Amino acid sequence: MIKKALISVLAALCAVSCVNVRTDNPYRDSACSVCVTLQYPEGYSEFAREGVEVSLEEMNNTFIYSVATNSSGRALADLPRGLYRVSVSDRSGQSIFNGTCDKVVVNGATNVDLPLKYSKAGTLVVREIYCGGCKKLPEVGDYQSDKYIILHNNDTRTVYLDSLCFGTLAPYNSNSTNPWGGIMDFAPIIQALWQFGGDGKSFPLESGQDAVLCLNGAIDHTVQYPLSVNLNNASYFVCYNSTYFTNTTYHPAPGDKIVRERILDVVIKVGRANAYAFSISSPTVVIFRPQGMTIQEFVQMSDTVIPIPGSTSDNVVTLPWDWILDGVEVFNGSTTSNNKRLRSDVDAGFITLSDTFLGHSLVRKVDEEASSEKGFTVLQDTNNSSNDFVELEKATLHE
Repeated sequence: MIKKALISVLAALCAVSCVNVRTDNPYRDSACSVCVTLQYPEGYSEFAREGVEVSLEEMNNTFIYSVATNSSGRALADLPRGLYRVSVSDRSGQSIFNGTCDKVVVNGATNVDLPLKYSKAGTLVVREIYCGGCKKLPEVGDYQSDKYIILHNNDTRTVYLDSLCFGTLAPYNSNSTNPWGGIMDFAPIIQALWQFGGDGKSFPLESGQDAVLCLNGAIDHTVQYPLSVNLNNASYFVCYNSTYFTNTTYHPAPGDKIVRERILDVVIKVGRANAYAFSISSPTVVIFRPQGMTIQEFVQMSDTVIPIPGSTSDNVVTLPWDWILDGVEVFNGSTTSNNKRLRSDVDAGFITLSDTFLGHSLVRKVDEEASSEKGFTVLQDTNNSSNDFVELEKATLHE
């Protein structure tokens, strides 16, 4: 996760102590020298070591260069002039260090100081995001009222979903203009904030188990559209509230197998839409729990709900970043004008959805070694979706 002023880019020669790592760069003779210095959080300097991979992505054409650090946490690359996204995802045991900086201008010798944030591997993680919809075959057209996400217990202990909260961040799409001009010191939850019910022990999730959350219609969509998914299942959870979201195209009455207690509560609605707005091309997903208070108490506090700059009626909830248990950043594959919305200690990278209405899904990789060791499915978790996720050609719930 990055702060508003995450990085300084100086037009100066890199210090001689930097490792001179030459990438496979076809423009080497005319390239610019770029020095990246990793800055570990206070108290964690002992984690700086040789061989940490630094990714430098040319944002206008998504060409990615990789360089490695020396033991002092510095690396040097020769790059063509351009606009770059610089990122690092370093894991040592359960300790994760991530840092990302967008729009680094390389136009001569460039020195980049990249602060890293510390986080731990999560116990409850997002396993899958299905948001892009599918074709209406055999009918003509596109369909998008079947979105869902899947959560996964990555821990050796039982996790209870009771009172867990879910939301998405502003702006809705990764290629939209950020009304704040960059990442703020809060996570801006847009449209609505949802919460699982329960009495504290109502909804246990055992080690390696999944929980499906239907964002739109909890019905069997395949009855009309065979390329879609069946979301009418007694074990599924549902975002449904006919008072706040009256659009029955996106929120039809739940199917006959849906359990009423598994319908989430709307803690607060801060947008105007008559359907829960969740990007089909590039959403952010965050799951979180409040600390030291209930979420209901939090949203009643002053300055926790604020207007979106430039809007006269839409607001956001200013969620503290350290309440987030897991988050995933999705980029729009049809454009190179994508911008980060999540801080690097939540998600240092991103997973790209190549296009919409293809029935594709974004799924977290399985950590085969950890799964074999622990005896249940353990998913890869480096708090960097660029490493942790892949795009599948078919949603896992599609039969």
